[in-house]
Parts: sequence; structure tokens; C-alpha cells
Amino acid sequence: MHRRILLFIGRRRNWSIPYVLYLSFFVLVPLLLVVLYAFTSETGGFSLENFRKFLMHPEAMNILIYSIGVAMITTLLCLLLGYPAAYLLSRMETRKARLLVILFILPMWINFLIRTLATVALFGFLRLPLGEGALMFGMVYNFLPFMIYPIYNSLQKTDPNLIEAAQDLGANPRQVFFRTILPLSFPGIASGIIMVFMPVISTFAIAELLTINNIKLFGTTLQENIYNGMWNFGAALALVMLLLVGLTSLLNSGGSVKAAEEGGLI
Repeated sequence: MHRRILLFIGRRRNWSIPYVLYLSFFVLVPLLLVVLYAFTSETGGFSLENFRKFLMHPEAMNILIYSIGVAMITTLLCLLLGYPAAYLLSRMETRKARLLVILFILPMWINFLIRTLATVALFGFLRLPLGEGALMFGMVYNFLPFMIYPIYNSLQKTDPNLIEAAQDLGANPRQVFFRTILPLSFPGIASGIIMVFMPVISTFAIAELLTINNIKLFGTTLQENIYNGMWNFGAALALVMLLLVGLTSLLNSGGSVKAAEEGGLI
């Protein structure tokens, strides 16, 4: 018996069993339940009524479109602010860069609800109105580190020999950046876009706190339906959001790889 246990532990493939069980119970089963509820009516039978209700419901469609717009603007602002910061960090000495990276990541160690409440208090102290402007500020403030860190990792791993080779071939600093450094950082940009775009679409607490619940995002609509016991319609909304996020992830990763392959040639 003892020998069988040792043989079982000694096989590497058996080490994956706990992970398979964890993913099955906490990832696969919840996703299957979402799909089941989405395609089920209140009476328990198969139905597409939940999706028809979503398509025919102008408020839900408008909120989805508005949420996509907020997510796109937030992602763009985080990219415009995060890339220069990540580039400057990658050009610094290792000690200084690590210290500044820790300072950027430090707010992430605090719960985002506390950070958002602090933002509400800041706007109150400065006597600034809460609304769409506060919402965009809060989104960028909360998700900017998720853009900086992956881009910084990509830039830090860039081979200096490639930059020197581009300079030896007569490339000026602008050409070196746009044809060597920028294409090589596309994997980090893609990761940052995914890490910002996906949670912005599904968030609801930030919008509720920074707009006094006057502006609803798609995550707010989903949360309200689940909270009010409308599980079937809420599951359909969740499935729509999952499909949107998955499609965005696939397009983003495929486009970044293609751009890196084409732009990396000097």
C-alpha cells in the first residue's frame, strides 16, 4: 500500500489532479450553470426568451454600448498614460525602476472599494461634482497599474542587441522606437488591454459610488437582475458579457501577434 502511494505521488501527471478538481468545481461548473440558466425559462424548459428580451430591451442594449465605450476610453487613457511611464521605468537603473514599480503597484494591495471611497472623499474635499468625469477618473486610477506592469515587463525583456542592430543599420531614434521597441512591446500592450478592458465592462461598484448610481454600466444591470432574483435573464446577460470578453481577447491576442511579426522587421 505504501509503495502504491509513492508510485502515485511519483507520477507527475497525478500532480495535476488537484488543479483539475479545482478548475472543475470553481470554473467549469459555474460556467455550465450560467449557460444552463441562460437557456432556461422560469418554468425550467429550454428557451431563448432571455436573449430575445435582451435584444428587444433598449435600456439593456444602450447600457451595453455605453459600457463598451467607457471600457474603450478607459483602456485608451490607461495606454496613453501607462506606456510612457513603463518606457521610462524600463530605461532606469534596476533599483530605481523596482522601487517605482512597487509604488505603482502599491495601491493594488488595497481593496478597490476602499480606493474608490477614497476617490469619492477626494472629490468631496475638492468640491468637484460626481458624475461621468469622476467615473472616468476612478476607472483610470483603479486600472492604470494593470496597464503599466505588463508593458514594463515586455520592455524590460527587450534584447538590447536588437536596438543596437537597428542603430548600426542607420535607424534614427524615432525609427528605433517605432520599428523595434514598440513592436516588441506589443505582447505587453495586449496583456494590458485585456487586463483593463475586461474588468471595466463587468464592474459596477465604481460606477455606483462615483456617480451616486446615476450612471449604470453593464455590470450594474447584471448585478441588479441577480439581486432581484431574475437568475435566467441575469445569466443571459452574463453569457453575453463572457462572449464579448472572449471575442475581444481572441481578436486582441491575434492582432498583437500579427503586428509584432510585421513591425519587428527592420
